[in-house]
Amino acid sequence: MNTLDSLLQKIGHAKPLDFGEIISNSIDLYKKVWLKGFLVVVIVMIAAVIINFVFGLIGLAPDVFDFNDGFDLESFSSFYSQNALYSVPQTILVSTLTLALVGAFYRICRQMDSGETGRDDYFYFFNKEYFTKVFMLGIIYTLIATTAQLLFLIPYIYAIVPLSYFAIIFAFNPDLSETEIVKASFALGNKKWLITFGALFVTGILAMLGILGCGIGLLFTMSIIYLPVFLIYKEVIGFKADSEIEKIGLRDD
Repeated sequence: MNTLDSLLQKIGHAKPLDFGEIISNSIDLYKKVWLKGFLVVVIVMIAAVIINFVFGLIGLAPDVFDFNDGFDLESFSSFYSQNALYSVPQTILVSTLTLALVGAFYRICRQMDSGETGRDDYFYFFNKEYFTKVFMLGIIYTLIATTAQLLFLIPYIYAIVPLSYFAIIFAFNPDLSETEIVKASFALGNKKWLITFGALFVTGILAMLGILGCGIGLLFTMSIIYLPVFLIYKEVIGFKADSEIEKIGLRDD
């Protein structure tokens, strides 16, 4: 049985999960990894600002809808669609960087959650061994997200959940092909869609509490939204103590 078959079998036989436990464990894990999550969020934001600035210099920055003339649904729909399409190049780059950084963050979360020691390598997936694959995943992620955006609210809400599993499936199964990672992500996302969406919604609200810290507090709280996915993956697929895949990249200090 290959790795994808094993993952799909575990997903298919996944036990029901307790929503309250996922939220509680997310908060507990956040207390351990908040600083590491803060660094990931800062790096992602800086990279996004630089990418959008560069694209702005060449005239490809997203436009801002002008509400001064009132709100017209047809005009807004046209603006929304055009922006989604014009933003594809920078979205690919930002998605690629985000998948690589969040994937590395999940490896760090695994170490912290299990009490293991290892080097916090935030740029592990930027190694040439993995970057081509993560770049292809960034393209696939963008195409799916953009298509869902063009179909407006409901498809985009649905797609958010399976897309949120790209980083963690890749992080702990880097031997899978891009297509297999997408299949596993959608399988897990569909199987645990409701609890994932609910947990993302609740942790999103918790993350927004960072606004109380004069806005900059968001940088410290935003990483909590990544944790429900980690915990659901842990409960459904799990981590084997003797797994070579899990140990990839762990290095002694």
